[in-house]
Amino acid sequence: QNTNSDCQDKLLDDRLKNVDQKMIDLIMNEIIDHGPTVTWDDICGLDFAKKTIKEIVVWPMLRPDIFKGLRGPPKGLLLFGPPGTGKTLIGKCIAGQSNSTFFSISASSLTSKWVGEGEKMVRALFAVARCQQPAVVFIDEIDSLLTQRTDGENEASRRIKTEFLVQLDGAATSTDDRLLVIGATNRPQEIDEAARRRLVKRLYIPLPQAPARRQIILNLLAQQNYSLIDTELDEICQRSEGYSGSDMSNLCREAALGPIRSIDYSDIQNISADQVRPIVFTDFDAAFLQVRPSVSEKDLDLYVQWNRQYGSGEAR
Repeated sequence: QNTNSDCQDKLLDDRLKNVDQKMIDLIMNEIIDHGPTVTWDDICGLDFAKKTIKEIVVWPMLRPDIFKGLRGPPKGLLLFGPPGTGKTLIGKCIAGQSNSTFFSISASSLTSKWVGEGEKMVRALFAVARCQQPAVVFIDEIDSLLTQRTDGENEASRRIKTEFLVQLDGAATSTDDRLLVIGATNRPQEIDEAARRRLVKRLYIPLPQAPARRQIILNLLAQQNYSLIDTELDEICQRSEGYSGSDMSNLCREAALGPIRSIDYSDIQNISADQVRPIVFTDFDAAFLQVRPSVSEKDLDLYVQWNRQYGSGEAR
């Protein structure tokens, strides 16, 4: 409510004078201020990425008086890595922890069947975001919006890309804007080189290591009745080498169904929740036959190579 009224008050602002009111309303609907809050503790592992994000997102939002000039935060951040490693989760976490206006944008919300509408939507997005500073614009699957420009591509999508690049870092942008664009992708090699230059910090979000996988299992099983000793947990972590965070979640879901499957079908309606046996190691043993890793070694090599060439710092 307050956010809406604030922006209405700022409609006289020069930044919004040439922007269609209908588009402003559409963009305002993309502001996220609902849903469960995600904290840094919900993200297992990824210490290097979390530390870097706190430096460039959270601290500058809290102390803009210190983070100015050379210390000013970068305007763009790219999270890349295999699917299911928590890139979107990090976006949600930033929304909750940075005390800034958080826009969650998909490629579909910036495209239109009318020629010329797409780039106007991009301009409206950045105009509204600048009115709502400090602001974070999160674009999931950014590769679909900012693929490399080629001769044979659709003119409308090329114009949207150009407008996006100009708004991100063009002649009209101010260095004092407290506006951060975060893109998440699992195809970093397809992103246009001009967009890559503007997304200054490029963080590799790798597959979880054994300690992180263990923490994911414990977090997921926290609400369940289970009976696993440390050596069994270690073996599950060892066998799940190469699994993403999403794969680990699917593995635990499959294992959690084990106790249900062991109940006779005729008893399922009469049994109480307390009588369902705890999740045990044999359930995980059976789950490993059903849930396989979703990321191939070949794909991982591509990410590591791209990170070595363009990434910021090392992924730990």
